[in-house]
Amino acid sequence: MQHVDLGPLGEDGAGPSTPTRHAPPSSFPTYGHSYFDDSEDEAYDHSAIDPELRLRTTRTAHSVIAESFRSDALKEKRKRRRLFSGLSMSRKGTRRVRGSLRRASGKSDDEHAVPGSPGASAAGHDDDAGRSELGDVEGETKAMPVEVDDGKAPAGKRRQVFVNMALPASLQTAGEPTVRYVRNKVRTSKYTVFTFVPKNLFEQFRRAANIYFLILVVLQVFSIFGATTPQIAMLPLVAILGMTAIKDAIEDWRRAKLDEEVNTSAATKLGGWKNVNQPTDPRTWLEKLFRLGPVPGKTSRGVRKLRETEARAGKQIVIDRKQAQADAQEEMVAPPPTHLDAPQMDFGMETIHSVAGSENASDAGDLRHRRYSMTSTAPSMRSKGTQGVIDWSRTGAGTAQWERTLWKKLEVGDLVLLRDNEQVPADIIVLSTSDPDSLCFVETKNLDGETNLKPRRALKATASISSEEDLEHATFYVDSEPPHANLYNYNGVLRYAGDKDEEKVEAITINELLLRGCTLRNTKWIIGMVVFTGGDTKIMLNGGDTPSKRSKIEKETNFNVIMNFIILVVLCLTTGLLHGYYRSLDNTSYTSYEEGSEASSNIYLDSLIIFVSSLIVFQNIVPISLYITIEIVKTIQAYFIFQDVEMYYEPYDTPCVPKTWNISDDLGQIEYVFSDKTGTLTQNVMEFKKCSIQGRVFGQGMTEAMLGAAKREGKQVEADDPEEMEEAKQDMVATMMRAFKNRYLQPDKLTLIAPDLAKTLADTSDPLRPHAVSFFRALAICHSVLSDKPEPEEQPFVIDYKAESPDEAALVAAARDVGFPFVARNTSRIDIEVLGATERWTPLRVLEFNSTRKRMSVIARDPNGRIVLFCKGADSVIYERLAPDNDEALKEATLKDLETFANGGLRTLCISYRNLGEDEFFNWARVYDAACAAQVDREAEIEKACEFIEHSLTILGATALEDKLQEGVPDAIAMLHKAGIKLWILTGDKLQTAIEIGYSCNLLTNDMEVMIISTDTEDGARAQIEAGLNKIASVLGPPPTKGARKIEGAAPQATFAVVIDGESLRYALQPSLKQLFLALGTQCAAVICCRVSPAQKAQTVKLVKEGCNAMTLSIGDGANDVAMIQEANVGVGLYGLEGSQAAMSADYAFGQFRFLTRLLFVHGRWSYVRVADMHANFFYKNVVWTLSMFWFFIYNSFDATYLYEYTFILLYNTLFTSLPVGILGAFEQDTNAVASMAFPQLYRRGVLGLDYTRKRFWLYMFDGLYQSVIIFFIPLLVYWDGTTWSSTGRDTNELYDLSSTMAAAGVFAANFYIGINSRYWTVINTVVISVSILLVFLWIPIYSALASFPYSDVVAVIYPTFNFWATVAITVFFAVGPRWIVSSARQSYAPRDKDIIREAWVAGDLKDQLGIAHRKRRKRPHAPSTTLIPDAEAFPAGATGAMTPTYATQASRFADDERGAYVPAALHSPQGARAARHSATPASDGARSPRQEPYTDVSPAPHSTATMPVPLRLPGRHERPTQDPAMVELDTLKPGPRHAYAAPSPSLAYVSPSALDGFEHDATNSLSPALVPPPRAPVFRHTSSTAPLIPLESSGSADAAAAAAEGDPFAWVARGPAKQLGAAPDFSAAGEGWDDQRPYRSAI
Repeated sequence: MQHVDLGPLGEDGAGPSTPTRHAPPSSFPTYGHSYFDDSEDEAYDHSAIDPELRLRTTRTAHSVIAESFRSDALKEKRKRRRLFSGLSMSRKGTRRVRGSLRRASGKSDDEHAVPGSPGASAAGHDDDAGRSELGDVEGETKAMPVEVDDGKAPAGKRRQVFVNMALPASLQTAGEPTVRYVRNKVRTSKYTVFTFVPKNLFEQFRRAANIYFLILVVLQVFSIFGATTPQIAMLPLVAILGMTAIKDAIEDWRRAKLDEEVNTSAATKLGGWKNVNQPTDPRTWLEKLFRLGPVPGKTSRGVRKLRETEARAGKQIVIDRKQAQADAQEEMVAPPPTHLDAPQMDFGMETIHSVAGSENASDAGDLRHRRYSMTSTAPSMRSKGTQGVIDWSRTGAGTAQWERTLWKKLEVGDLVLLRDNEQVPADIIVLSTSDPDSLCFVETKNLDGETNLKPRRALKATASISSEEDLEHATFYVDSEPPHANLYNYNGVLRYAGDKDEEKVEAITINELLLRGCTLRNTKWIIGMVVFTGGDTKIMLNGGDTPSKRSKIEKETNFNVIMNFIILVVLCLTTGLLHGYYRSLDNTSYTSYEEGSEASSNIYLDSLIIFVSSLIVFQNIVPISLYITIEIVKTIQAYFIFQDVEMYYEPYDTPCVPKTWNISDDLGQIEYVFSDKTGTLTQNVMEFKKCSIQGRVFGQGMTEAMLGAAKREGKQVEADDPEEMEEAKQDMVATMMRAFKNRYLQPDKLTLIAPDLAKTLADTSDPLRPHAVSFFRALAICHSVLSDKPEPEEQPFVIDYKAESPDEAALVAAARDVGFPFVARNTSRIDIEVLGATERWTPLRVLEFNSTRKRMSVIARDPNGRIVLFCKGADSVIYERLAPDNDEALKEATLKDLETFANGGLRTLCISYRNLGEDEFFNWARVYDAACAAQVDREAEIEKACEFIEHSLTILGATALEDKLQEGVPDAIAMLHKAGIKLWILTGDKLQTAIEIGYSCNLLTNDMEVMIISTDTEDGARAQIEAGLNKIASVLGPPPTKGARKIEGAAPQATFAVVIDGESLRYALQPSLKQLFLALGTQCAAVICCRVSPAQKAQTVKLVKEGCNAMTLSIGDGANDVAMIQEANVGVGLYGLEGSQAAMSADYAFGQFRFLTRLLFVHGRWSYVRVADMHANFFYKNVVWTLSMFWFFIYNSFDATYLYEYTFILLYNTLFTSLPVGILGAFEQDTNAVASMAFPQLYRRGVLGLDYTRKRFWLYMFDGLYQSVIIFFIPLLVYWDGTTWSSTGRDTNELYDLSSTMAAAGVFAANFYIGINSRYWTVINTVVISVSILLVFLWIPIYSALASFPYSDVVAVIYPTFNFWATVAITVFFAVGPRWIVSSARQSYAPRDKDIIREAWVAGDLKDQLGIAHRKRRKRPHAPSTTLIPDAEAFPAGATGAMTPTYATQASRFADDERGAYVPAALHSPQGARAARHSATPASDGARSPRQEPYTDVSPAPHSTATMPVPLRLPGRHERPTQDPAMVELDTLKPGPRHAYAAPSPSLAYVSPSALDGFEHDATNSLSPALVPPPRAPVFRHTSSTAPLIPLESSGSADAAAAAAEGDPFAWVARGPAKQLGAAPDFSAAGEGWDDQRPYRSAI
């Protein structure tokens, strides 16, 4: 026998214990009311609210998690008190369901003690919220209650599904069932072949413009209104309807294709058997008439093709029961000893007799693999009698056999066979499994993104079913609740006949139900019955119908269209009235030249006809071409998104896939992001990173959360060097391999990198070694993990672990790789190895983990016969149960390590043990077994029994696991916060898990005040929410007023976060409380909702979307995220290894969360800016064209005569001006993609909606009005003054001579105007704009050559004249010139942040700083170089100031500065600036410096600190920087403390109006800061040519130096206004000139 050192578990069998805590059996208290506190039943935890009615807040991760444990415990206590009280009150009038089951079946209490059975060791950990077992509540079996989110029973009628039983008379007519169930075929697409046309047309005519265009098309059919070619007039409407329909069809076809893949997946069902729940012929009379649908008794083509394909591949259904029977016999070979009668083992605890030979352990390790064998088609070898639902006295046809079919062919009542790794095709009740304990395991990745396994159990009455013959003899029916969306709840009843024909019943809960979309794992096979199909399955009920989404700009366009329509009506009404007025006058030209030309002799009727004719003439004021162009542009934008390699995820081989093309501009306006946790932010992979043993910490490496926390604290911490970590790992592995043999080591999966731990285990003289051995032995034993050998023959020592919780799998895997592998377990043994020696332990009891206990215990007998209890759980729970004689220094050191781990974003557990005596365990086991069989409040009874044994523990150490985040998640979240986007996490995980992830991904920080709302009553929710608002108000002041545009969120100094659980959220979302909860959530920097159902996720998104009038985006990866994805304005789904229901239902789908930043900041912002610019320019150019025709009516008696020749009207919006504005919408880039990602603050304009406003619409409309006047009247005045003779001798006073000049000038001006508004000039838009301008000059000669009189030879009349060309040039100059001047002045004196960054990109060295290579390196003399110096002299943190209204008024002079509440910064005239001097740093040469303005920073900062965009300073042409020897070349965005940068200044400096994005006007017409600037606020100052380039001396210089020392990647840009907003500008000496080699080009 080998002897293994057990370590410090004790010397005697009893171990350390506390006599006062341990009592003999006779002294155990009686179960009942004494367990509960007799104090008053409270609705919530009053201690969480202070006397001033403020909610208690906590800081640091460890403190918040401890507070969540306390809150959970108190809430559970209140719930159980009320539950027990309610059960006691209702006992007289009800009967127990579980009791009736026992009386009916004759089974003993012990058979119902499920929680105590060894097979129950893998019960749920985290995701059982909302689940209830039928036997745990009282009620009648025919009307059992069900718990759902809203507290109401699911709507609908209960369904009864029969197996081998005749339907009752109430459910059949003429032998056919009257109840019809939905097919298992699912459809997530919006359209079908029959509904596409009407439904798509209905959606398109929701646009007001389309209705308007349709009316005009109808009017133009009647020639009386002057329409010449109504067929041509209808083409634009047909084009827009057709293009949109094609786009929608392509989008929906993709969804339909995915649906078809799912519907045609293969499944196995029982054939040759009658499903009495389905009609003989399910077809309708219409289908029968036209011979549509499947013909009864005939195999469909799809099924036949599937079977032929599998037959060619050699696949067949082979079921072998012999192996399973052998495995079952193997289980009986070594039954577990009674243990209660075992003799007391009296020997020292220093040694344990190990199992001799490693082969036995290896065989045991293969037990689970061999146990999962499939059943056979041979008859079951069992006694011919009644066994559960199987009635052998019933005659069977003997024709039943398994057959392959398609998912969509499954029906309610079908019996199906599922094998390992197959997906569940419908909601299925588990009848039997290959496992002797009737267990099976499912992976719910497609539902909730979790890869950990969840156990499910077969019904006891059907567990003996193992073949087709058994199914033919089974007789039962299921009374099921109606379908509902709750993923965590199901209530049903199995009814069957007993031995004496009495009815027996068995409860069916969610633990016996497999949901569609899950995957069967680690189970050879299961047999089940379909209970819900297709749209009735829970996964589909949570998805809902695919919505038809419209973008925000598209909705707002309806207002613009309505306004234009009103203008159109006014114009037409004016035309009609004035025409009637002119008709009523005498002695006009009409009586002489136009007599009889009227449509009617009646003036009023003629005026009405003119009114309608004017509608046709002015129809282009509402641009139908806009909608055509929008569809094309958005298609191009979707293509760009699809082709972006930066969002390509190679492991899944998928790019970003746009599924909804028409909402790309919404991506640029997102204010709230709602994210799932598991699978979205995290990988659902746990890594054992650190541990604490005897107060000593083992484990190297920095997690992302630790790095983020260190950066926030200003510490210089570098990420782990991969080479150093790999070297340490190799050192550790080498040390372990030299010291002991570990056959199961997997070095590539070793995550606990601790060379010192390996040395401790290798050194037998190390006093810490026994403690380390005991610690890892506990990890190898205390769990419910299943071992699996993927390839037992080729790789017998490669073991993988499958666990319900990834935490457990990580702990056991870490123990394996350190030298303590868990090999195998069954009901009679646990095989492990300890430093190469094999040990076999005997499991006695497993005290399961749940959200209430917060701990798990395993009681096992060691190889020497001693009983040991191992316990692991939350530190607060374990520390309450430690023995009083524990080393206080050790407890304090371990607790300190736990706090350090938790504050670093790691998930912690405390490990402990206790030795038990035989008598103590014997007495306790009786109490525990009785508790498991309790009929009243079983869970509370079990918990009390556990309290009797889980005490007097001895601490072994602590573990720290990292819940691995997806790559780049913390950085992505930080960027979202900088952009002004608020992130809410909505997860189904428990409270503590969500909090840990919040800290891990840096959503929560250790300086935040975290509020936890956890209650189970509406009054409690109201009290805690109001207390939270009081707490915030006491620190930040009152919340935003109702007059605000929207709730903008927390102020910069606000560092509050709120964490709320699902039950509290259910009350918070009720109408009476949702506004309070919304006010609380929007004032917090972070919101985390835990234990939420899919419906609650959608309700939360809807609350914020409608309550704040904000743009929302939801992102998730599971079916439980589909509801919120569809509810949000934009839904994003993440792909998985096996696909994702979320990705199928989303608007955009990609592989990783980090791609969201590029989707928003680059493509989203570009799309928003492009579409906004395109809309404004479209309305402008159409107003110019339309109103010029209206001015012409003044000179023709308002008779609706066309000014332009009709072909010009047709070609204006199709050929002359459509391409430039389309190119603007498709290719415009206000900033480069790299700059957009480097400065996420640029996105804030979209959040505030500043680029598409009604003010901007009216500005462009008035600009168009002005230009229409210029374009009409200047040519008119030129040609009015006298006759101009052409070279042909003809004068130019003819109408088309004049109108052609106006048309040429109008097209030129419109396209040139679009060019002025373009900021990204490429070959494409240069050519397009130039060609579009030339086309009108080409069309005049072409058409004059082709046309007949009166337009023939017009080109020969006007082209040779100087007046024509001069008039066009002068008209364009006066039309577009003011716009160009205003635009240039605004960019020079009041630039926006994007203007400054664009100019720095083009003319400065921003490319160098961002590490972007230049396309061309040109060497030019006198080219300035932009370098920046952070100036420490700036206003301190918290400084505020008011800006005088004069500055705002002066800035608002620029017509295109549409900002709404977006207040521009102060502007000072050069004259005013010259009156000031900069006194802090006088120039050495005495020269004056140009004016300097305070600036605002866009540098990264913690999201709790407000950041505002910053302008970059650009140099003048003649400024020269001073060369300083200490100057370090700026080649990176992460300057160190030695970097010093200079900011050369132009003759007129400027400040960005965007600097005050966070400021709003108050009632006194002054500006109150909504955002307080951060502590570091450097100001850019110019330094003279001789002055050294160093930061200016000031009181804030230390802060600036600290900023530089932080390695802030954007520390070179400036922060906030200097000292006081509106303060006088600063000056320094002016430079003399430049001599540099870089080119300079203005971005204006």
